[in-house]
Amino acid sequence: MNNIRFKKFENELDDLVSFMTKNTWEFHSIPNPSKEQIIENYHNGCYFHNRETFWILKGDKKIGLIVIDDINDTIPLFDIRLDKTVRGKGYGTQAVDWIVQYLFSLPDKKIRIEAHTRWDNLAMRKTLYNCRFVKEGYFRNAWENDNGTIYDSLCYAFIREDWEKDQITPIKLNEIPF
Repeated sequence: MNNIRFKKFENELDDLVSFMTKNTWEFHSIPNPSKEQIIENYHNGCYFHNRETFWILKGDKKIGLIVIDDINDTIPLFDIRLDKTVRGKGYGTQAVDWIVQYLFSLPDKKIRIEAHTRWDNLAMRKTLYNCRFVKEGYFRNAWENDNGTIYDSLCYAFIREDWEKDQITPIKLNEIPF
């Protein structure tokens, strides 16, 4: 297994700008954020306000970034970004497994963890599936990008009860046909 660890983001703005600008984030609404956009987002609290941000480290190298949104709510969401040099090597699965353990171990008893992704982000969809997230919804024309393009998206979730009982509860989406 690949050895990675997680470190709380501590105002490392230069590292953040470097990480975010040297990669293309194909499945995010802004695939190539500018230095100015990142700095503005940083100063507007996008990495701190009701959020927790962590670096994914392999040795001392920052290979990824996790932003947990709605951290003060009982139903947080997360964003994960991996450096292009490490994608497809299992780090995403390890990171999502860590997020689940971290959030469900917090004292405020999270109810569920949600993840949203574009329909065509097959790597993330596979990662969520492998991490025992359940696909709960398909949303048509729900992912709007800064350039005006619109994609369908999906919602996945992991519920506390499944985590505690080490199970996967099927959803009842089609139990009633309307």
